Amino acid sequence: MRIGELSHRTGVNAHQLRYYEAQGLLEADRSANGNRDYPEHSVLRVTQIRHLLGAGLSSEDIAYLLPCAQGEVPELPGCPDLLAAMQSRMQRLTDQIDRLARSRDALAAYIAAAEQTGGDSYPPFDGADREAVPA
Repeated sequence: MRIGELSHRTGVNAHQLRYYEAQGLLEADRSANGNRDYPEHSVLRVTQIRHLLGAGLSSEDIAYLLPCAQGEVPELPGCPDLLAAMQSRMQRLTDQIDRLARSRDALAAYIAAAEQTGGDSYPPFDGADREAVPA
């Protein structure tokens, strides 16, 4: 099937499908004129990729796990290497959540302090024109 049909059947845009292919997550043959030709099982593969991305896995993690994936959701066997990869990703997510929680708490403290002191010396600020400053 062509990339447009795969996009239509999976709800994933063609740009993302090309990215998946570049990351080694999806394979396509090339026709004589260079068009991508995806096998029928690519619909399942894209569904699996989307579920694993939704779990917070990186494309590198997914490339490692995908050969063992079974079914749409997908199910992954509990072999030690796969478990170690998933546990490693879970730890990275936990660390990120902890950093975000500390940032949220610090910001809440600044807000509480600012509300206590009040004042009208600064111009109004709605935050819409500013980007977040990384911690």
